[in-house]
Amino acid sequence: MADPALEAALAAQAPIVFGAIRIDMDGIDGRTGPLALLDGSGEVTINSELHVGRDATFGTIDSISVINEAEGEEAPEISLTLLPASGASATSLASPLMQGRQVSIMLGALNPATGAPIGQPEVIFLGEIDVPTLRAKEGSHAVEFTITSVFERLFEVEDGSRAQDGWHQSFHPGELGFNFMSGTNKNLYWGAKPPPRSYTSGVGGIPGLPGGFGGFGGIGFY
Repeated sequence: MADPALEAALAAQAPIVFGAIRIDMDGIDGRTGPLALLDGSGEVTINSELHVGRDATFGTIDSISVINEAEGEEAPEISLTLLPASGASATSLASPLMQGRQVSIMLGALNPATGAPIGQPEVIFLGEIDVPTLRAKEGSHAVEFTITSVFERLFEVEDGSRAQDGWHQSFHPGELGFNFMSGTNKNLYWGAKPPPRSYTSGVGGIPGLPGGFGGFGGIGFY
């Protein structure tokens, strides 16, 4: 439920509306506070934290996908793209250490006389980073985050291991099996049972056997 003062401000003629994000960044490049950004220039203090249009290290907001309210069998998911200030900061944002970081997306209204928020900005999306993707081209870098709602945890059958480098090395330091794996089109069932394998009959089977095998699942070599 939105703050009454905020609701009144949004219902007024020509409100000054702003969007803001907050990303947990503790421990990333020695940072001890969050990354707090606005969707435009300027500065706004929210809950004693200063949100700025441009962070000196991690840059600016490029885009946020449309947030829809819907019911279904999957938790909501959005994408957020940042334009970091340098290649080094882009690499830090795309690090596996960013997975699971909490992200808040807020909507508020400004008092034009003071520049302060009217009432309490509303958190319109609360989630955690699922997949960070680095997109680089000549002269620029962008990092796109796939962010899933906190309700994603309601769909988890088991809380198991992750098929990513940071998690793997937390148990096997120096073992670089996942270090250069940026994506795969194979299903990796970690921490949950794979679906039962199916067998189909048809032409082209092994001579002497009734039909062909539907394939092997669950284990692959890449």
